[in-house]
Amino acid sequence: MLKKHLIPLAVIFGLLVMAKVFAYKLPTKVENLKKDNYTNSTDTTDEQVFSIAQLEFAEESLPIGDKKVNTKMKKTLASFSYGSLQTTRLHKKATEWFPIVEPILAAYGIPNDFKYIPLVESGLKSGVSPKGAAGFWQFMPGTARMYGLKVNKKVDERYNLKKSSIAAAKYLKELYDIFGSWTLVAAAYNVGDGHMRRQINNQRQDNYFKMKLNRETSLYVYKLISVKEILENPKRNGYQNQKAVLAYKPVEENTTTVE
Repeated sequence: MLKKHLIPLAVIFGLLVMAKVFAYKLPTKVENLKKDNYTNSTDTTDEQVFSIAQLEFAEESLPIGDKKVNTKMKKTLASFSYGSLQTTRLHKKATEWFPIVEPILAAYGIPNDFKYIPLVESGLKSGVSPKGAAGFWQFMPGTARMYGLKVNKKVDERYNLKKSSIAAAKYLKELYDIFGSWTLVAAAYNVGDGHMRRQINNQRQDNYFKMKLNRETSLYVYKLISVKEILENPKRNGYQNQKAVLAYKPVEENTTTVE
C-alpha cells in the first residue's frame, strides 16, 4: 500500500524539479538580446539595452522610427567601436584638447558637442588634406585667414589649438545665423556653406537626416555622434580600460574670455 503512494509522489516530485530547471533556463533568450547593445527599442527598463533613439547632437535628435537613419547610425557606431578601431587615441586627445576647446565654444554660445569636430577632423590623422585643409579644425588657408589666423611660410596658426578654436567658434556662429540648425551647421562646416545652401534649395529639404548629400557629408554628423557616444560611454563600446570623458566645466562656471 505504501509503495502505491510513493510512486505517484516520486513522479510529482520529479515533475516539480524539471519545472524548476526549465523555469531557471528560460531567461537566457532574453539575456542574448544584450549582445546587441544598440537596439531600436525605446524600452529602457533594462540599463544594459541601449536605444539609438537616445542619441543626439547639440540637442537635435535622430528622426524616430527611420530605419535608414538607424541602420546608418549603427554602422557608423560599429566603425568607431574598440573592436573596429582598436585605439585609445580618441580618449587621449580628448583629455588634452577639451579643457582648451570647451570654454571657447561656451564663450561664443556654441553647443559643447562641437568639441568633437577636431577629433573627427584631425584626431585620428595628421597632415594636410588633398584640398589643403590643415590643423586641428582642418581649415583651408583662405578660410583660416578670413577668421583671423595667420597662414604663411613662417607661421601657420591652424596648428595652434586655442587660436584655431576661436576662429572655428566664430565660423560656427556665422553658420548658425545662416542655417538655424546645429546639424546643418556641422554639415556645412564639412562641405561649405555655399554648397549646403544649394542642396537645401535644390532638394527643398532642410532636415540633415533626410537630405541626399555626398558620402562624406552624409556621414559627418553620424561620426560626431559616434565619437561623442564612445567618449561618454566607453565600456558600452568596448573600451574597457577607459573612463568616460564628460564636460570639464559647466557653462555657468566658465570664466574664460576671448577676443
